[in-house]
Amino acid sequence: MRLFFLTHSFNSLSQRLYCELATRGHEISIEFDIADRVTEEAVALFKPDLIVAPFLKRAIPASVWKRYRCLIVHPGMVGDRGPSALDWTIQNGVREWGVTVLQAEEEMDAGPVWAAATFPMRAAKKSSIYRNEVTEAAVQAVIAAVDRIGRGEIGAERVAGQAHAVIKQADRAIDWSVESSAGAIARLNAADGFPGVADELFGQPCHLFDAWPEAVLKGRPGSLLGRRETAICRATADGAVWIGHIRRSGGIKLPTTQAFPEAAKLPELPLNGYWKAADATWQDIAYEEAAGVGFLSFEFYNGAMSTGQCRRLTEAFRWASARPTRVIVLRGGSDFWSNGIHLNSIEAADSPADESWANINAIDDLAQAILCCTGQLTVAAVGGNAGAGGCFLARAADFVWVRDGAVLNPHYKNMGNLFGSEFWTYLLPPRVGEDGARAIMRHRLPMTAAEAVGLGFYDACLPGPGFHVDVARRAGELALVADFGERLAAKLTRRQADEAARPLAAYRAAELKEMRRNFYGFDPSYHVARYHFVSRSAHSWTPRHLARHRDLDWKVPE
Repeated sequence: MRLFFLTHSFNSLSQRLYCELATRGHEISIEFDIADRVTEEAVALFKPDLIVAPFLKRAIPASVWKRYRCLIVHPGMVGDRGPSALDWTIQNGVREWGVTVLQAEEEMDAGPVWAAATFPMRAAKKSSIYRNEVTEAAVQAVIAAVDRIGRGEIGAERVAGQAHAVIKQADRAIDWSVESSAGAIARLNAADGFPGVADELFGQPCHLFDAWPEAVLKGRPGSLLGRRETAICRATADGAVWIGHIRRSGGIKLPTTQAFPEAAKLPELPLNGYWKAADATWQDIAYEEAAGVGFLSFEFYNGAMSTGQCRRLTEAFRWASARPTRVIVLRGGSDFWSNGIHLNSIEAADSPADESWANINAIDDLAQAILCCTGQLTVAAVGGNAGAGGCFLARAADFVWVRDGAVLNPHYKNMGNLFGSEFWTYLLPPRVGEDGARAIMRHRLPMTAAEAVGLGFYDACLPGPGFHVDVARRAGELALVADFGERLAAKLTRRQADEAARPLAAYRAAELKEMRRNFYGFDPSYHVARYHFVSRSAHSWTPRHLARHRDLDWKVPE
């Protein structure tokens, strides 16, 4: 069918649905929900068989839903209505939730139900639940609804329901003098991503995000106990929690210690090196070992890697490579493997151009350390989404095993025509060919794990359930192969041959020459795009690579 996506933005859920439905042969065009007139115009151009709304913040105009069947993806159980469904669910500790696909009508979330799917809830951030459980359930339900409509079925079920109230900051407020750690984390988790919990730090108003439990530290409820790298620890009535990110009034979301220089006066609360802590605490880089395999995790919020984080991870990787192991697995984080350089930290810097330059060099240092590791075989276990430089940072490993369901965006141009680095000019063409490399970098559209493996860009697509267990098993088997020594020797020989043909330094210099133009050149496209991205500016138009119906040569098929 010809499917039209009407969405507030091309977020992770929209991207996954796009990939899944396009893979099934549907023709898809996308328009951002900017204004009713724009939507009406886009629909008239595309003349869709069906409209799908994966992520909206306002109602579809009656002029559209009365003429075309419109499916709304609602992150709530059948009968649930209202915009704060997931927030209330997390904050109230509901054990089961779901996604409902219903038809747009006059009353919000009250139309006929075409499909639904449920899932058990876990204690996690709203953004994590949305990217994982909600997304998987939405894929299942939307495909079922589209298939039903494609088969010509009629008479979708109409279900009575009740609308819940819009959650407000008063409902989210934390009284640190009496709130438990579990209660504080539930409120912070329910507001994570957007809008955060309104509060105060260092006597200044801000919104709190990115909470993590602390099992050992305690103090006067509400007091700040100390800092660790980018986060601070705050006492609760029965313990403490870590706060990783905040947004100051009128500002952008930043790591807490970057947003508040006053945090430097708090006592440092270091860990015992890189080893994973025995008790629950906040640790953005953690290392474990088992059966000759070293597992290096890096839990960086939203997959963004600042200059400091890249440098610390490079140090951790070099430390891990000195351990007596045969295989190093780079696990990334729970929701993201990596999205490349940290645009928010760059935007907040005194000189965004200088910080961009420092950040890209720091991530290149990390990629080079992985590429030049000669003592172990390396595996990138891409269990979460990855974008831009993160996709190529993973490819620096000897093997890339990616979770089925992960969304990949291996291109840079959407961020103001960035050229990109992370040795992509060295890593990509040998895998997919020169023409394939150009197509990937110009395509600007998301890629599925199966597609990445099919192209030869990544090496294996592993089932979502039990992904990390499967990775650990495979890595253990790799460490025990009879010809391990020959494989390691062959790896070194390939690296030496490549270095003789063209040094890594030459690839890096050529890429950074282009990046310098992006950062310091006359064309400000990168700086403008970055500002709008971190400021969450409202879209004023839909990019042409998404809005196929706006191509000059677009014609509705006969």
